Amino acid sequence: MRKRAQGALLLAAILTMAAGCQKQSQPAEGVWAVVNGKNITRAEVDKYYRTQLNPAAPEPSQDEALSLMLNILDELVNNQILLQRAKKLGLEAADGEVEDKFTEFKSPYTEDEFQRQLKARGYTVDDLRSDIRRQISIQKVINREVVAKITVTDQDVQDFYNQNRAQFNVAEPQYRLAQIVVTPRKDPQLRNRKNDDATTDIEAKRKIAALAQQLSAGADFAQIAMDYSEDPASSASGGDLGYVPESSLSQSDPALKKAVLALKSGQTSGVIVLRDSYRILKLVAKEAPGQRELSDPSVQQSIRDNIRNRKEQLLRAAYLAIVRSEAKTTNNLAQQVVESAGKLPVVVTQKPAGSLPSPPAK
Repeated sequence: MRKRAQGALLLAAILTMAAGCQKQSQPAEGVWAVVNGKNITRAEVDKYYRTQLNPAAPEPSQDEALSLMLNILDELVNNQILLQRAKKLGLEAADGEVEDKFTEFKSPYTEDEFQRQLKARGYTVDDLRSDIRRQISIQKVINREVVAKITVTDQDVQDFYNQNRAQFNVAEPQYRLAQIVVTPRKDPQLRNRKNDDATTDIEAKRKIAALAQQLSAGADFAQIAMDYSEDPASSASGGDLGYVPESSLSQSDPALKKAVLALKSGQTSGVIVLRDSYRILKLVAKEAPGQRELSDPSVQQSIRDNIRNRKEQLLRAAYLAIVRSEAKTTNNLAQQVVESAGKLPVVVTQKPAGSLPSPPAK
């Protein structure tokens, strides 16, 4: 009888210890990943998740939401690994670097606009500074560990040209164009630096006339486009549309083609009235048809940029694979998704209403 009692007590003790171990292995609530002991929370993922939603698009399904959250979490894991590597290498961003970037980021907005955009995104000033610090630190790591190892030799350039010679044969005249667009309607995807958007035809006419006057007075075309153009696809790049073949011009509005053909390189058009918008074009450069030779400096530069970008992507992927293999990571969200067969309940936060371009997780 005594042996049975001792056995029962021993069994109870073992079960208690097992239960305790099982309880300790459970992740803390809201912790979706751990990187070398550093937690990444659901709140962090949700903050970036909200910046990825398109206000004009339908709400994502649960599967789409979970997929996006898993991708964001994976990026945050990579960022945390690289941030820890920056600390180890002594490459963390200095306070002065953070403040300079913060000032640059804030400069297009008035104080009221800036605070309104932060609030719409669920961001605080400290959140933004933290993101900037992380970005600068990570870029320093990439610059030292990846970019510094890239070399592009003259032979590399020659070989690329020889292998892709046909790529540099211009079949027809091409026009490098930039544009400023103003529309008489509100666009929820507008992303110009001033967050300036005409909503009626009268407003649009006044705005485009004012911009044309600024350009006539010597204002920089690219800066005006970044500040005021209402084309979501080109405003961030100063209105740059790249090279447009003449055949594409023939398929566009006749007024646009007429305006382009009347311009000389470096010239800016007047206001072009179209059915759905008002535009101002700049002819940055014109390229005649024919074979572009390797002796052309622009050909050499484009080849060097192409090779460098490809090498950077390759080395960056390899470097990230190495540092991830050296890190101790746990992805609790992925585990929960698998265990629930993809039915983990996700609360989708309201879509962002502002246009402040928050630093993405990369």
